Amino acid sequence: MISILIAAAIGLLVSILLTPYLIRVFSRQGFGQEIREEGPQGHKSKRGTPTMGGVAIIIAMVVGYFAAHLMIWLTSDTGTGPSASGLLVLFLAVGLGVVGFLDDFIKIRKQRNLGLNKTAKLVGQLVVAVAFGVLALQFADRYGLTPASRNLSYVRDLALITFPGVVFVIFCYVVISGWSNAVNFTDGLDGLAGGTSAMVLATYVVIAFWQARLSCVVTPQAACYDVRDPLDLAVVAAAAAGACVGFLWWNAAPAKIFMGDTGSLALGGLVAGLSILTRTELLAIVIGGLFMVEMISVVLQIAVFRTTRRRLFRMAPFHHHFELAGWAETTVIIRFWLLAAICCMFGLGLFYSEQLGAGG
Repeated sequence: MISILIAAAIGLLVSILLTPYLIRVFSRQGFGQEIREEGPQGHKSKRGTPTMGGVAIIIAMVVGYFAAHLMIWLTSDTGTGPSASGLLVLFLAVGLGVVGFLDDFIKIRKQRNLGLNKTAKLVGQLVVAVAFGVLALQFADRYGLTPASRNLSYVRDLALITFPGVVFVIFCYVVISGWSNAVNFTDGLDGLAGGTSAMVLATYVVIAFWQARLSCVVTPQAACYDVRDPLDLAVVAAAAAGACVGFLWWNAAPAKIFMGDTGSLALGGLVAGLSILTRTELLAIVIGGLFMVEMISVVLQIAVFRTTRRRLFRMAPFHHHFELAGWAETTVIIRFWLLAAICCMFGLGLFYSEQLGAGG
């Protein structure tokens, strides 16, 4: 528990102190955000706001994670060091963050709202996701547990659905690509993606910590969890949640910096990685329900327009629909945060109720 608190505190501290420094540096370099011409007119005033602030989130998360391990190692004889699961989730987040950074950098250099083309972006996500999927089935511990399993999972593995190795890697790509794009779509209003990500990651802190308390290795029982490194996954999630909160201090409306694709792709990778390694892929759809709605709104908008030549929403992603309907930006943000909190609480309720049922 101490390592979780340390990771969250250091992640928050590094993020809240590093972000204003990045604001000054990126402003001097002219690393300003380009705005969609067809977007809400109120967003035009945001043109030139520093972007790529996701760099602060990634650095704070990594520093928070390793600092927590270092402090536990220095003060206790029980520290085991970073785990395979924790390092894999960090690899996934940082790898996708690099893809997002390249996308942001090209936008800035070309002075346009489009960075990497779709093919290059998908290839980048593919390389990182395939590497994660392959490595996640390696590194078995002394009990035979690997970071990921080849079973589809809800709150724990579903024994009826087991993927062959190659299919599992493809499944990882679908999950990782889906979540990274979902968070990316949500990142359209000041603080919306950052605040929602903090809630989802905090939820995973609780889930992973609970799995550690009821690990089948520690307390074998009917309701235990076969997860390789649940406590270390909680440390990663805590460091990232703290980093998001620290960044939100500067990203909340009116934003002084945007996270850009650097941050949104990294955070999407975190959600995907945590869902796979905690064996909660289906439950994650509920926990990250707001992200799912944002992505589905884009898919529906495209599908309906291509078949009927009419728009289902005034504009997609979904949050822009309400802006164009006359809602103030802060109203949309706060109400969407409330929806995100409801999704997280409902997801936690499902997780706990399943555990009670399994224990009974």
